[in-house]
Amino acid sequence: MRKIVIDHDDTNDVVQNTFIKIWKALPNFRGDSKIYTWLYRIATNESITFLKKKRKHLFQSIDEVSHGLSSQIDGPYFDGDEIERKLQKAILTLPTKQRLVFNMKYFDELKYDEISEILGTSVGALKASYHHAKNKIEDYLTNN
Repeated sequence: MRKIVIDHDDTNDVVQNTFIKIWKALPNFRGDSKIYTWLYRIATNESITFLKKKRKHLFQSIDEVSHGLSSQIDGPYFDGDEIERKLQKAILTLPTKQRLVFNMKYFDELKYDEISEILGTSVGALKASYHHAKNKIEDYLTNN
């Protein structure tokens, strides 16, 4: 969730809301999917919902909100080195779906079929999104 929301305090709010949703939805878990992908989907959806609410509040698109969050990478809660800082800024330039797919595949090391289940997208579309994201990140890192 932190990779999606970026801001430390906002992430805490999203985590709390996610646990509340999970608790309320737990009796309805049918076991059609792994518990991990079910939890991941709830967390991802809650993060996206939070950014959409923030967008409405600021009258900006979700991508503009995400771009604005890149300035928070330089804040006190970021503990990476300069290369990690550059990578995170590059990731924030991606469209929302590409950013989600890249984070899930690269950082969380999820398989495409797991990402497909979480995001409700075909594996082919996910592979294309990941490929485009990777190319955009490489371009950003080369040019900045």
